[in-house]
Amino acid sequence: MDGKQAENKEWFGEWFDTVYYHILYSHRDHQEAEVFLDNLTAFLQMKAGDKVLDLPCGKGRHASYLHEKGFSVEGADLSANSIREAKKLEEEGLSFREHDIRDHYPSSDFNYVFNLFTSFGYFDSNSENEEAFATLAGAMAPGGVLVIDFMNTHKILKHLVAMEVKQVQGIVFTLKKYIKDGFITKEISFEDQGQQYLFKERVKELYPADFGSYLSQFGLQAKAEFGDYTLSAYDSMESDRYIVVATKL
Repeated sequence: MDGKQAENKEWFGEWFDTVYYHILYSHRDHQEAEVFLDNLTAFLQMKAGDKVLDLPCGKGRHASYLHEKGFSVEGADLSANSIREAKKLEEEGLSFREHDIRDHYPSSDFNYVFNLFTSFGYFDSNSENEEAFATLAGAMAPGGVLVIDFMNTHKILKHLVAMEVKQVQGIVFTLKKYIKDGFITKEISFEDQGQQYLFKERVKELYPADFGSYLSQFGLQAKAEFGDYTLSAYDSMESDRYIVVATKL
């Protein structure tokens, strides 16, 4: 990479498709994620056979877990490498496809659409965020349920750490975080096998009121808000997450 990102790709298309993304975040607590899905599916009173869209789905671990719980699950993601791995999990009632969340989804009969683990707000323009939200809403059957699981921006800004260094699998990652142009930005630099790398993550500063506007714009109504994966009440300054559950009118 010669110390810079390829200029012909958006940051998420480049970074998420690398092995280094998965190395850096290999510590993520998948048990915690499964507890979240257990709590969420119980709260929603989901029934065996319900159709679920997980968008974006990464390598499909959580889509696969939802399928184990008895649901018919489709996962989609922009990353070709992630979908290549996810397809190894495919079986009856569990499938994966490459898809850009900004593009209209080919199916519109899902009982549940999940956008989990801060998978929104990556785009440069609000119109692209609107396109993404239109995709999520458009994939839902009438009366369907959308779940958005986002970071709690209030708390992130309150506790932002400007720089930290992490060593994972022998690679030393330097992480610089800052706010610029309404985005929470993380620069990730490291060296591997004599090659210097630099990637960025950029997530829009979005708040509950912003999601409320998107919901209203696309014919959805919020039914519940939570602040963590145990589904505790949302507190703007203390909660780790902002999770909203909405239904299609």
